[in-house]
Order: sequence, then C-alpha cells, then structure tokens
Amino acid sequence: MPVELAIIGGGLVGASLALALQAEAKRRDWRIKLIEPFTPGAGYQPSYDARSTALSFGTQQIYQQLGLWSAISARAEPITQIHVSDRGRFAAARLSAEAEGVPALGYVVENAWLGECLWQALDQTVVSWRSPAEVTRMEPEVDGYRLTLNDQSSMRCDLAILADGGRSGLREQLGIGISHTPYGQSALITNVSPADAHGGQAYERFTEDGPMAMLPLTDNRCAVIWTRVAADAERLLALTDREFLAELQQAFGYRLGALRQVGSRHLYPLALIEAQEQVRPHLVVLGNAAHSLHPIAGQGYNLSLRDTLALAQTLINSTAALGDFATLQRYLYAQQADQQLTVGFSDQVTRLFSSGEPVLAAGRNLGLLGLDLLPPAKRWFARQAMGLGTRAES
Repeated sequence: MPVELAIIGGGLVGASLALALQAEAKRRDWRIKLIEPFTPGAGYQPSYDARSTALSFGTQQIYQQLGLWSAISARAEPITQIHVSDRGRFAAARLSAEAEGVPALGYVVENAWLGECLWQALDQTVVSWRSPAEVTRMEPEVDGYRLTLNDQSSMRCDLAILADGGRSGLREQLGIGISHTPYGQSALITNVSPADAHGGQAYERFTEDGPMAMLPLTDNRCAVIWTRVAADAERLLALTDREFLAELQQAFGYRLGALRQVGSRHLYPLALIEAQEQVRPHLVVLGNAAHSLHPIAGQGYNLSLRDTLALAQTLINSTAALGDFATLQRYLYAQQADQQLTVGFSDQVTRLFSSGEPVLAAGRNLGLLGLDLLPPAKRWFARQAMGLGTRAES
C-alpha cells in the first residue's frame, strides 16, 4: 500500500519528525509510515544502566513547541551548571543557568523514556508502524521511492526519510558518499553513583589521556562519557568494577566525593562522519546518517533535532508535491550554517581537548581562564552548549 511519507528508522529522530508533521499530515491526508527493526512502545522500564542523551536548552524549547515537554520533564534532570576544567592545571570555566537567564542549560534524559514519550504522543490515525521490519532495498522512481522490506514485501512512498543511523547500509547502497575522519579514540559509556549529590552540575574534564564528561541523571546517578585511545578503552572495559572505579576516580577527582557504584560499560569507536549528500529528489538523509559527531561536546542529537524541525517546517510551508527537490534543497540551504557551525565547534573542541601536546595544553588552559574572565566569550560558548549558536539573541 502506498504512503506519502516513509521514515526509515523509528528511533528518536524518526519519531520526532513524525510528531512534528502529524498535525499537518492529518490536515493534508498524508499517511506516515515508521519502519523500525525494534518494536517500540513496550513500556518504559527504569534501569540503572539506561543510556541517556543530553538535551540542550534549544532542544527543550523544540519539544515544548511540539507539546511533549511536560511528559519528558517527569524524568529529565536539569543541568544547572557546567564546570569545564583541565586536569593538573589551575584554569576552569563555569557556566550557569542563572547567569544565562534560563531555567537550565540543558537536561539529561534516558533514551528509553524519551522514546516512550514520543511513541505515546504519535497519532495512530496518521502515523503507523512496520516493526520489527527493515528496508533492504530502495529504488528511486519518477515520483518517489519503492522500498523492499526484509519479508520481501514492498511499498511505495512520495518521500523517503533515511534515519537509520551512522552506519547506514542503505546510504551506501544508494551511492551516497561520506567523509570519514577517525579520531583514533573510543568512548566508554556507563553510569555511576557518587557519594555526594550532583546538584544538577555537569563536568567536562580534560586529561592528557582524553576528555571525559560527567552528566547529572535522575536518582543521583551520573552518566559518564570517557574518551580514550582505542587500546586503553578496551583495557578499561575489561577491568573489574572496583578497578574501573579506582581509575575513574583518579582521572575525575573527588568533586562529587567517592564514586560508589558503576553500571555496565559500553564502548564505541569515534569518528566524524558526514554524508556528502543529504537531499535528493524524494529523499532526505537525517540524523546520524547525515552527520555523526564526537559525543563529548553533546551536540549530535541536538543538531539532528534542529534539522528535523527545520525539515518539518519546510514541508509544512511548501505547496509543492511532497518530495519536491527544490523544497528539500531549501531545507538544506537553511540548515547549512547551523550544521557547519555545530560540526566545526564539536570537532575543534574535541581536537583541542584531546591533545597531550604541551603547547596546546598550555593554550587551552589560558583559553579556559579567558573564557571564565571574559563575558562575551563565555556568552558565546554558553550559547553553543545550549544549542542556540545560530539563533538571534532573545
């Protein structure tokens, strides 16, 4: 059965796009199909080990606009302060929500909770699921795409949204090239419980072995993103919990007291990946399939959500047929400045704070000191962190 809009990948990005479009879809009689390998909506189950995402203040505003924030906020931990430091050096920068005139610089939310809120908000009269299901082949037609699924069934759509992640096999199948810049690092992700209350404070800590982030979570947990060279990250993964906590404590220090509990650990090799094409007639590449960033600056999902909202608004404002190439090009043109600024900011922060070179280390120490002393620089950095870098001053 044909549909107007097929979203390949029903995760956070794909479901957010469906939510942003569903009112207009109802008005224009568009049918939206989400195609996802994992069956959603099984119900939220609290877990100590839950993966989480840092939502910027700008992202919170987007979900507020979509009518979803009241639900998300039930398990969203506000980031009221960010402390940025370089281990072994005196300088540090401190950002605060109060100084920026906002209730929080951002929020940390468990992915499972965010997904549950999104899926529950979808209107099943216009948004339907094919799950568990995978698209194995995409064939362009004159006015859309024909999708072949893993059960050998097929469907036709006017507009296909490719949101199936950074390792998208369909992107490769379509001949969409990527630029791939490996960082020579892996991110070790886990949750820990400190002895002291985190008080909504996030920490970005830079060491000679790589940067780490400690983000506040509900139930006085902290989400840890610890970046190390690949071989050392593998070593850390293999340690006992006690050994791992001891090394993490040494690298992070005692700003939150003793680290008492650690959850399961996961390892991800890191690279900057950018699709060389994001739009074709009747096709948009979105989310990590379009650009995958280093996690330490916390910009990846927030950029993807801004792309998602911009795409939805462009489609809503267009009177052309769904999938019209000029319309999709307008979306991409409008988002290029945001994408370039955010990718550049994330990449440069990663490279500067991952270097053990003495000259660069001394330079970033002075940079942190200057950031803390110069209000305009601090304001600029805070706006990048809050996902407001390309917006007009409010």
